[in-house]
Amino acid sequence: MSAQDTKNLLVELVCEELPPKALKKLGEAFSATLVASLHGAGLVGANAVVKSFASPRRLGVHVEGVAAKAADRALQQKLMPAAVAFDKEGNASPALLKKLASLGFGPEAVPSLKRQPDGKAESLFVDQVVPGATLAEGLQKAIDETLAKLPIPKVMSYQLADGWSDVKFVRPAHRLVALHGADVVPVGALGLSADRVTQGHRFEAKSATITIRDADSHAAQLRDEGSVIAGFAERRAEIVRQLAEAAAKQGLAPIQDDALLDEVCGLVERPNVLTCQFEQDFLAVPQECLILTMKANQKYFPLLDAAGRLTNKFLVVSNIRPEDASAVIQGNERVVRPRLADAKFFFDQDRRKSLAERVPGLDKVVYHGKLGSQGARVTRVREIARAIAAELGDTGLVDQADMAARLAKADLVTDMVGEFPELQGIMGGYYARHDGLGDIVADAIEDHYKPRFAGDALPRNRAGLVVALADKLETLVGLFGIGQVPTGDKDPFALRRHALGVIRMLVEAALPLDLDTLLALAVPAFGELITDPRAAVSTFVVERLAGSLREQGYSAHEVDAVLALGVQRLADIPRRLEAVRAFAALPEAAALAAANKRIANILKKSTDPVEAKADPALFAEDAERALWQDVGTVRRSADVLFEAGDYTSSLKALAALRTPVDKFFDDVMVNAEDPKVRANRLGLLATLHGVMNRVADLSRLSA
Repeated sequence: MSAQDTKNLLVELVCEELPPKALKKLGEAFSATLVASLHGAGLVGANAVVKSFASPRRLGVHVEGVAAKAADRALQQKLMPAAVAFDKEGNASPALLKKLASLGFGPEAVPSLKRQPDGKAESLFVDQVVPGATLAEGLQKAIDETLAKLPIPKVMSYQLADGWSDVKFVRPAHRLVALHGADVVPVGALGLSADRVTQGHRFEAKSATITIRDADSHAAQLRDEGSVIAGFAERRAEIVRQLAEAAAKQGLAPIQDDALLDEVCGLVERPNVLTCQFEQDFLAVPQECLILTMKANQKYFPLLDAAGRLTNKFLVVSNIRPEDASAVIQGNERVVRPRLADAKFFFDQDRRKSLAERVPGLDKVVYHGKLGSQGARVTRVREIARAIAAELGDTGLVDQADMAARLAKADLVTDMVGEFPELQGIMGGYYARHDGLGDIVADAIEDHYKPRFAGDALPRNRAGLVVALADKLETLVGLFGIGQVPTGDKDPFALRRHALGVIRMLVEAALPLDLDTLLALAVPAFGELITDPRAAVSTFVVERLAGSLREQGYSAHEVDAVLALGVQRLADIPRRLEAVRAFAALPEAAALAAANKRIANILKKSTDPVEAKADPALFAEDAERALWQDVGTVRRSADVLFEAGDYTSSLKALAALRTPVDKFFDDVMVNAEDPKVRANRLGLLATLHGVMNRVADLSRLSA
């Protein structure tokens, strides 16, 4: 399409206030789906410049270079097999004539039909020119597809103006704008017909409606006449700028929260950041409580000092800009005060009862229908935590972990956590300190849910690591043990996250614990409640580990080579991977990996069991004698390095075997006729195979 045939296109749907948490996704989906449909119809190029709009009351898109009509397309249409198309005399059959008529062709088209091979037989084809869609046709189809595919969180049903018809959409829609340059495109949606009239800010627009001159003037007219920043990204950037500016005036910093920013951006069309404050007395309440109530309930941005401590000042993103903002500021300060007072009341009330006194209350809190109450769960977590601490060989740790595990869930029956479930663990830490339990136990209680998400910190001390491990293992073993296994995208108990948490703690904290040992410690805590799920849980954890390692940049070959050995000490795996990567860079690596694969295949084909030993007296060839001697030399040095944990040097020591291995396969027939000689040579290869595969299965590196 030539430049003179195209104009810029604007499509906008004006609605009642859209759900703020969903607005960003709705805006992105609206523009992406609509433009993709226009591209499929040939009305716009693949590289067209697209600008998406999404504000509380509108979804829209501006697309550059949209054609008024798509180019005609040549299309070859298959008709039917040639054997069916003609009778014995070679005349067109009634079936052929009927098919041609359905496509708009008469009998005169028969001579121009093409015969082409189609599988085993010939078929007839006709060349057609399909007229390109007009913009009105293509845009109507695009709008219909877009509205049908929008990721609407919850659909509303509402009546149209006629009082009879009803429509289903995320919110009632009031206007549809569709402009190709300055021309209205005759399309409709949700009972609306497109025109050029839109609406601005509810309170601050210069007039009730705005007549858009052309597609390119839309954003500027909305801003100047309607007091609306229509673009989500532009509005968000303006909020960020104003937050930083207002905070800097106080010498403070606003809390960083992308989800809150997106939600607030979905609430305002003309952001105006104002600084407010509350009474200093409220700062005696844990800052996590105050921050959460301000963010979750009021959508405010708390301000922090240079040390990251909460101050009594906060920022509000208002949707109006009065000349005197004092009433807006005072209103927000008045609204937040009862919320903070509630948090203070909960905190004061909760501290009247110790965590230990709350533990019996967990027997009344249901955990799972098949696994009992939270109280029963705590008993299992304690048993597992004590067993893990004992496995680590620290008697003091056993007592610390047991106390932390006993009290870790007690804050679930406090008023604060009842109001703010997100604070579970955090409040337990505060109440433990108030009870005089000391930092080790308090930190362990607070941290036992960690790591809660990718990139989250690990528990700060060993007691916390032990209780966190016990808690996650109890969840994994218990739920797998009753058949609650994740399937596809469904993982209601976040078992994948729990598995990744176990992996991270074992690896990053370098805990000297084997996975199979941990699972063996966890299963007895359930008694007869479950069927032993150790094999399934182990496989599940290793699969999560493999995926995590690939995401960290290790190749599939490297990961497979290490995990193929069934390594149970997960803390060793990063060093093994680095060793494999260093080995793979050696000039001898490819040949040794190929030889290792060949050896594995030879041993696999043996009908008799093969022991990793050989008798030098039965060697008949110099090459096998030399290999046996070199294997012994390399094994001694490689084993010393392996036991010292120097996996890289241990693997590199294998490079000395390349020449004797190549010589062996060139000069020696493994499957000798003499069964003793054959068994001896297989024993030599089994010994070599064991020496080569202590760090990783090197055959997995062979392409």
